[in-house]
Amino acid sequence: MARVCGLVTSVHFHARRPKTRILNFACNVHSQYSFDELLDRDLYSLNSLIASYVRNSDAIDAWDLFRQMRCLRSDLDAYTFTPILNVCSMLSDPDRGNQVHGLLIKTGTHTGIVTQTALMDMYSKFDRLGDSLRIFEEMKFKDVVTWNAMASNFLQHGLASDALGVFEAMRRERIEFSEFTLCSMLKTCASLKALKQGKQVHGLVVLMGRDLVVLGTALIDFYSSVEHIDDAVKVFSSLNCRKDDAMHNSLISGCIRNQRYKEAFSIMCMVKPNVIALTIALAACSENSDLWTGKQIHCVAIRQGFTFDTQLCNVLLDMYAKCGKLLHARALFDGICNKDVISWTSMIDAYGSHGHGLESLVLFRKMREGVTGVLPNSVTFLAVLSACGHSGLVEQGRECLILVREKYGLEPGPEHYACFIDILGRAGKIDEAWCLFHNMIKQGTRPTVAVWTALLNACTLNLDVTKGEFAAKNLLKLESDKSSNYVLLSNFYAAIGRWDSVDELRNIMRMKGLTKETGNSWISILRCHEREKKLFA
Repeated sequence: MARVCGLVTSVHFHARRPKTRILNFACNVHSQYSFDELLDRDLYSLNSLIASYVRNSDAIDAWDLFRQMRCLRSDLDAYTFTPILNVCSMLSDPDRGNQVHGLLIKTGTHTGIVTQTALMDMYSKFDRLGDSLRIFEEMKFKDVVTWNAMASNFLQHGLASDALGVFEAMRRERIEFSEFTLCSMLKTCASLKALKQGKQVHGLVVLMGRDLVVLGTALIDFYSSVEHIDDAVKVFSSLNCRKDDAMHNSLISGCIRNQRYKEAFSIMCMVKPNVIALTIALAACSENSDLWTGKQIHCVAIRQGFTFDTQLCNVLLDMYAKCGKLLHARALFDGICNKDVISWTSMIDAYGSHGHGLESLVLFRKMREGVTGVLPNSVTFLAVLSACGHSGLVEQGRECLILVREKYGLEPGPEHYACFIDILGRAGKIDEAWCLFHNMIKQGTRPTVAVWTALLNACTLNLDVTKGEFAAKNLLKLESDKSSNYVLLSNFYAAIGRWDSVDELRNIMRMKGLTKETGNSWISILRCHEREKKLFA
């Protein structure tokens, strides 16, 4: 009894502390109890404890507590299982997720809306969109949260058209849209570059009298994404409320992405620059290879004392590398005090993309020595493989692919296989490329567009007709409406002298209304040099 009183007194004493500190405190106190003592507590308290572990990203303790509860209690309910489904996602363990789903069915707690929505979310995070959709379709009752979750799942998997279909079904079912629904609809329209539908959503926002404070940033993002920056500025100007940093940052990013630099710097002058705004602006400069604007933002960052921020420095490094200023990028890299995995990966990739594969490998070796305590991740290995590909380093690429699994316990993804297949193809090792492809299939990795593209390129370089047509057929199965795929196939047929097939492909593209995508130009960099001459003259 005295122990319980002490706990109550302590909680009362800490009542004015921030919420996260109270949660941490509660978790620490609960962890001091043996499970026999916790078993005497009501289920609501135990469920709250699991939820608090999850909120604090303590997935292991949450799972351990759940296991003990499962062994010794028979009254587990939906509020026990729902956070545990999130734990399975946090631990990236599909088998664990399947077990929990089985328990939900066994205990009869799988029919509730909250539980089923959590199951949908878990399967989506495991890239099992089909299972997520099946649960959605089997649900007898769906609330707006469930509909929103399904639309978000499609969006996260790059299926914007399917997400739009969900919103259309919501309209037919007369489901009342929430602010989250409208935000997701705007993201979908931005992804599809669907200006007309996006404007209809904007009209719906106004018609429903929804608060533009909540949806203002989403509208600004949408109009910026479809290259209607004037409409984004109008939305921003029409807001009579206090505009927060998110709105300012969104409009700054949109202006720079649409090369409206004067407006971007004007907005920056309206508010005190913040790290996020500068980081977003620099990312836009990277996309446009806009060195001149990037340098101006770098100057602002130095004046404001933001160069201590690792994320901002990473984006600066990337910007200089993409603008061809490799020495600037390396100087920034050397100056970052707290280098993270993105810092190392960005610099490795910068060397590789400029054809300095050996320098990439030297830096990668230094990273693997573990002096800084930063370990490579799957993106790092992809950057190294890409560097090997740019420099024709076949053996080093093979060694890198072996390291992924054998030393670091990571599973190579289809993008890693695609990269090494490309290396082998360029080196004339077409048989080994196909052997690697078949091994990938045996390992359970499904070939993606990138894999089929790499194989088709390899067949084009090595004039392998039969296998090239096989790769082309599978590529068009996955993406039948992308012009670049037809261009690749056309190049393949041209390489083997099948000009009749080239003409046939051009006719198909014409019938489908597909046009060859224009290449990127480095003219903007030349213009940057001219601006610099004027600026420093």
